[in-house]
Amino acid sequence: MIRAEGLRFRYDDQQDVWAVNGVTNAVKKGEFVAVLGANGCGKSTLAKHFNAILLPEAGTVTVEGIPTTDESRLYDIRQKVGMVFQNPDNQIVATVVEEDVAFALENLGVPPEEIRRRIDESMRMAGIWKHRDKGPHKLSGGQKQRVAIAGVIAMRPDCLVLDEATAMLDPVGREKVMSTIRHLNRDAGITVVAITHYMEEAAQADRVLVMSEGRIVLEGTPREVFAQADRLRELHLDVPQAVELRDALAAAGVPMPEGIIDEGECAKALYALLK
Repeated sequence: MIRAEGLRFRYDDQQDVWAVNGVTNAVKKGEFVAVLGANGCGKSTLAKHFNAILLPEAGTVTVEGIPTTDESRLYDIRQKVGMVFQNPDNQIVATVVEEDVAFALENLGVPPEEIRRRIDESMRMAGIWKHRDKGPHKLSGGQKQRVAIAGVIAMRPDCLVLDEATAMLDPVGREKVMSTIRHLNRDAGITVVAITHYMEEAAQADRVLVMSEGRIVLEGTPREVFAQADRLRELHLDVPQAVELRDALAAAGVPMPEGIIDEGECAKALYALLK
């Protein structure tokens, strides 16, 4: 779906400080990839290369074989890869939810009957159908973010890139947005790349990339990556709370199994011990 080869980028070409420094990696079609890292590690810069918001200073990025530097294919790239950013208020432009979801389609000249079909479908998929006649200012942060997601998926992208899309939400809002994202990935087959600070979100991914100083320093399944808790702490990152609890119990002599990464697995292991 997306491939980066030797990608390098810096914001000031007069300085030898690379925001992304020699990244080579690929995102497969239908995959859910989480990208982790401390502030300033380059993860958001990497994400902005995936739909040509930024262009490589060195190396290449391709989307389904199309180089992002090919200006004549920019429309194709951005139809294939949609982005959702941190603050939903910066992405909402209309005064009624369904008008906002339809905004980009109207600007592209999509026929009215097709617009109607797409916005209804995308609002249902994003879980905001019942709010379609409301003003966005009356919605919660999580509901606004799902409106933003609906607006992107109405464009029918193959890939959804979320750049810390849950950072400004409360725990309930985060869970509802993540539920929407899981549904889009598993049931609609949309490829997902999620840039996040929340380890519990990363634990739901198929694969986790950990960045530091513009490079990918760890990669693997959530189970493989979170098994390296000490290395993650060296990189100034947390681990999921279930991992913290499991490690603390094991250190205290409680016979907890290896590889626990979420609350369900931790609860199951504790229940087995208590029985």
